[in-house]
Amino acid sequence: MTDLGPSGLAALLIEHPFADDQELIHGSSVDWTKGEAVERVRVWAQALRDAGVSPGQAVAVVLSHAPEVIIAMTAVWTVGGVFVPVNPLLPAAGVAEILDAIRPAAVLDDDGIHAREEPMTHPEGVAFVQWTSGTTGRPRPVLHTHVAYLELLDRVLGPLRAGQQPGETPNAPSPNLIPVSMSLNAGIYNVLFGLRAGAPIVVMDRFSTTEFAALVGKHRIRSTVLPPAAMAMLSDDESVTDLAPLRYVRSITAPLSPFQARRFTAKFGVTVLNGYGQAEMGEVIGWTAADARAHPDKIGAIGKAHPNVCIRIDAPDDNGVGELLVRPPNHAAGYADGTDLADRLSADGFIRTGDLARIDADEFVWIEGRLGDLINRGGNKIFPEEVEEVLLALPAVREVAVVGVPDDRLGQVPVAYLATTAEVSDADLADACRSQLAAYKVPVRFVRVDALPRTEVGKVRRTELVG
Repeated sequence: MTDLGPSGLAALLIEHPFADDQELIHGSSVDWTKGEAVERVRVWAQALRDAGVSPGQAVAVVLSHAPEVIIAMTAVWTVGGVFVPVNPLLPAAGVAEILDAIRPAAVLDDDGIHAREEPMTHPEGVAFVQWTSGTTGRPRPVLHTHVAYLELLDRVLGPLRAGQQPGETPNAPSPNLIPVSMSLNAGIYNVLFGLRAGAPIVVMDRFSTTEFAALVGKHRIRSTVLPPAAMAMLSDDESVTDLAPLRYVRSITAPLSPFQARRFTAKFGVTVLNGYGQAEMGEVIGWTAADARAHPDKIGAIGKAHPNVCIRIDAPDDNGVGELLVRPPNHAAGYADGTDLADRLSADGFIRTGDLARIDADEFVWIEGRLGDLINRGGNKIFPEEVEEVLLALPAVREVAVVGVPDDRLGQVPVAYLATTAEVSDADLADACRSQLAAYKVPVRFVRVDALPRTEVGKVRRTELVG
């Protein structure tokens, strides 16, 4: 792969194979040709230079409209800067916390570009800063480089291009629909993935079931991405009955339960492809359409390791379950606070994911839970997800999280926190668990909540339930 330099990712838009008069970026109220998009990048890049932004300095982007974020991101890279996406829905205190941590040279928001004093300079080649999910502690700002991210895109695109014959002209890719915020790594990744594949981009400012369904039909979307929460919303929305011509959905941002995957597929006839990655290394495990056709019995697995990604299970138990370790070809350069990934690495360079998993005979990877979420009830191990799956199958249960709470005699016992849509007794909940689980896995209490506390990407903050 060619090193395109500090502004390497900018080339994905600027050198996109479309002609200048072909529509490249679509939003809720705009349709820009490639030529229009590149001209907007040129104007904003000059404005950033005029504001004093130098190579290696960060620009915080707090824009309300997703198409403009794509332009701003590319403009920042064009001047050699570091893109820092900020969710425009954050309260002022949340934005201030990000700015204090990153010390950008400028802030680009809906009112224009605002220069700031005493900016931080990041190492050469850093493309953007993205935060970890923060499910087990405070989010950490991860530094992603141009070279490593280009490798990631090609790592995932490789299997999809494998069937193409030498010299064969590939079919024009369908538009890439991105239904998640551009402040998330999933939003950035899927925009860049589409551009790298030579596809036009369709972005949503915020997710709604009806707009998503309309965009799928309007742009004839055959494959897209969705967080589990969005799939659940679509499954629940009685007004959305058809998503044709959609054929495949890749699950992103948070763990997807087989229950939710089955519901979505049953309603819309769409195949759900799971995947796995972390902020520090991007997607490393996933499904291809060919795998989905060949292994419908593997629903619930996160897929197989991508090419050139090494994986193994550390200290497996009798069932082959242990911590998943991953060694990708590239990973993040470190964190914006100056620390690196040393505390996450094994002696032979594998990244410790903190996730419990097993690998079956066909090389499919199954996530069993988080290492920190595993409940030890008097020596008996309980995977919360196994109990949650049973409870989610009940019509009255909308969402559930099972967590371990301290117990003087047993060390820990499982407690279920549920949001329900109808009356259901504790006795009925316990009976449902006993019918499918060992007695020690049955929660000792069932606590009703209005909604589970979640991170911005939809992961449950389990510590807040018992904190």
